[in-house]
Amino acid sequence: MMTLTRPLPSWINLEALLPYIGTLLLILGASTAFPQVLSLDYLTQQLQIAAFLGVLATGATIVILLGHIDLSVPWTLNGAAIVATAMAGSGNAALIALAIPAAILFGAAVGAVNGLGVTILRIPSMVWTLAINSILLGLAVLNTGGFNPRGESSALMSWLATGSIAGLPVSFLFWMAVSLALALVMTRSGFGRYLRSIGYNEKAVYLSGVSTRSVVVGAFVIAGVCSALGGVLLAGYANQAYQSMGDPFLLPTIAAVVIGGTSILGGCGGLFGTIGGVLFITILNSVLSVAQISDAWRSIIFGAIILAMLLFQTLRRGGRT
Repeated sequence: MMTLTRPLPSWINLEALLPYIGTLLLILGASTAFPQVLSLDYLTQQLQIAAFLGVLATGATIVILLGHIDLSVPWTLNGAAIVATAMAGSGNAALIALAIPAAILFGAAVGAVNGLGVTILRIPSMVWTLAINSILLGLAVLNTGGFNPRGESSALMSWLATGSIAGLPVSFLFWMAVSLALALVMTRSGFGRYLRSIGYNEKAVYLSGVSTRSVVVGAFVIAGVCSALGGVLLAGYANQAYQSMGDPFLLPTIAAVVIGGTSILGGCGGLFGTIGGVLFITILNSVLSVAQISDAWRSIIFGAIILAMLLFQTLRRGGRT
């Protein structure tokens, strides 16, 4: 009798599992010298911190799967935070209620501009999004005069960033909800299938009759919305927006995606691995901080571990070709 077996989902592979294994080893190794690393309070705090990076990396994964990259994350985040806190601190009930939707709309608009610039003008995404990031920086400085923007977070923004439900941070649950929603889109819709296909071979997908332009623009819009949501969470955590609040997140965002097994060339990877990459980077930064490692050595260790994991992925993929 013939038996049929279903293939494993594409996200169940060594590249996706590696950051989870690395995170577990980091925690267990650090606990031998710092037992507090295993405490519930510590781990819960790390989940809260990871959520800020996680929301950004979720959007970045969508774009990188296409073989593109979004370098406008820092000031899309900053701009959304400035918009949200300005409206939330206005004292007007209607504006306060619209603070988060306005931030999301801002992120979507930036994403649309990025997508249209890449698809219509055919400018490489790295160059276009870096230029957009610079323009957003300049607009923010013109708006604030170079000082920290005025305004404060709303009660909802603060709750999303610092609240808890059943002992779990709301920010972590929010990140998981965003990841689940996008995972369903990627696995249950034509958009998700075309996303990976374009990453493999955009020309072939275009010749098959698919509107690749709309898929690329849609992916950049999603990334812009995720960057804006990251700004909302960070502003809620700090109770304000401040200059350059998004700058430290650019490289960790890209690193989390690639460490999670998503190819920088596109077409391979997924959100499951990205979640592991975010957790790995968050725990690594925390352990190095707890160990009171100097900034210089922390940078060296952080970079060496990331390069080692990327080298492993490259060698493993090369062995399959």
